[in-house]
Amino acid sequence: MIYKESYPRDMIGYGNNPIQAKWPNKAKIAVQFVLNYEEGSENCILHGDEASEVFLSEMNNPKAFIGQRHKSIESLYEYGSRVGVWRILELFKEYQIPVTIFAVAMAVARNPKLAEYLAKYDYDICSHGYRWINYQNISKDIERDHLYKSIEVLEKMIGKRPLGWYTGRDSENTRQLVVEEGGFLYDSDAYNDDLPYFATDVPKDIQHLVIPYTMDNNDMRFGPSGFNHSDQFFNYLKDSFDALYLEGNKTPKMMSVGMHCRILGKPGRIMAMRRFLEYVRSFDDVWFCSRLDVANHWINNFGKNKR
Repeated sequence: MIYKESYPRDMIGYGNNPIQAKWPNKAKIAVQFVLNYEEGSENCILHGDEASEVFLSEMNNPKAFIGQRHKSIESLYEYGSRVGVWRILELFKEYQIPVTIFAVAMAVARNPKLAEYLAKYDYDICSHGYRWINYQNISKDIERDHLYKSIEVLEKMIGKRPLGWYTGRDSENTRQLVVEEGGFLYDSDAYNDDLPYFATDVPKDIQHLVIPYTMDNNDMRFGPSGFNHSDQFFNYLKDSFDALYLEGNKTPKMMSVGMHCRILGKPGRIMAMRRFLEYVRSFDDVWFCSRLDVANHWINNFGKNKR
């Protein structure tokens, strides 16, 4: 059967002829690091939720405590805000490599010391929503309200509105709401390419950039179904970089790396990232950039008036 009816997914993308990215200084690869800041916004009855968090902690498939606090889960998340975030930020400051903060507004509001630091050093801020929860079955009106709250809180805490968006646990309505708000240059709620692209699931008169994110070059893979120790993480990152760097001789790509304060921020894992930064720093033709840098580059080079 040949399918000719309209289909809301793009299964082709750039195909076997990727667009020439034109990275600055003819770089063979753009490398972009993201630090997710979520601690203090996760599922918790203190936040009005029905049950405790079950996602992305040191515990293997923890049970949700209905109507009760899960003190161990809370404590594991607190490590990220108390210790992990500073360990990671200091590492990247040492290597002078930019980091984009995927900032959950409620989490940032609970750590004014961090907000002050991010403002002082003018970090690239991408909104990670108002809450670190799953929006799949949350009403569109509530999701819209949370989107606007996230902008308001981040502006108040950090002094500037976010220009990027990433929900993570998004819904079918997320991109529509982001485009509807009108102030975002891009969203990263996609994992389907090694290059940015302009969305086709938005009104034709609107140009909306998608900068795909990653779930494989990501410390969230630590655990029973992924990396068991830091060497595995380092080697996976290195292999990903090497493959993309080699392809960059013909068609330069982008490598995204995802980090979480409570995960990579542990002493037993941070050394993997230190080794990786040391490795990639040994190459000359690499563009280390923020996500906003990528958005501006892509819009300036491939936007409606450039193609």
